[in-house]
Amino acid sequence: MANDTLAEFAPTRRRLIGLGLAFAGAAALNVVPGFRLLASAQASAPEAAQKIADHFSGVKTMTGEFVQFGPKGEQTGGKFFLERPGKIRFNYEGPSNFQVVSDGTSVVILNKKLRTSDLYPLSKTPLKLLLDTRIDLSGDRVQSVKQEDDLTTIQLADKSVFGNSKITMMFDPKTYELRQWTITDAQGKDTTVMIFNVKEGVNFAANTFAIDYRANRELNSRQK
Repeated sequence: MANDTLAEFAPTRRRLIGLGLAFAGAAALNVVPGFRLLASAQASAPEAAQKIADHFSGVKTMTGEFVQFGPKGEQTGGKFFLERPGKIRFNYEGPSNFQVVSDGTSVVILNKKLRTSDLYPLSKTPLKLLLDTRIDLSGDRVQSVKQEDDLTTIQLADKSVFGNSKITMMFDPKTYELRQWTITDAQGKDTTVMIFNVKEGVNFAANTFAIDYRANRELNSRQK
């Protein structure tokens, strides 16, 4: 799927883990009173923004709860687990029993109720920018940085890899904690994940981010 990203899935198999709120879409690119905006992708990010990104990059493991808002206003939630670099897991609440797991190489979207399993390269999704060893704001990935007293917003993209998809991360400028992120897909549709009750520096079981590639192949072969 050319330029397909995780943002193009919602909780109906093909649209599960897009990540965005309406206010974080096209309006987020406009200058808003009280913000300092870095619009040029070639410009250097403000030092304060890089400090926030470095702090978040230094968080090697974290877990907590999340609420996800889809492009049509649909809302889901559950628990998440993150281990840098490249690993994340979302356990969705509800009867569908959705799971999304990245093992650092691939991302699998699993619907146990419908017995479907979709596999994608992590390197082809904007989620990779969130999970990198270090979030580097010095290159042309930076689309914009907006700063105000209670929020710092950093938008990243890599057109050569993700097409027109983008990821927008929002941080508390005082504690440097990540509050939420939004992924905008190639069609301009946003889905946001807001996180809370977060714990850092936790230990996970060895299989927390494991993907059963054999089971994925078997499920997909039955659907052909």
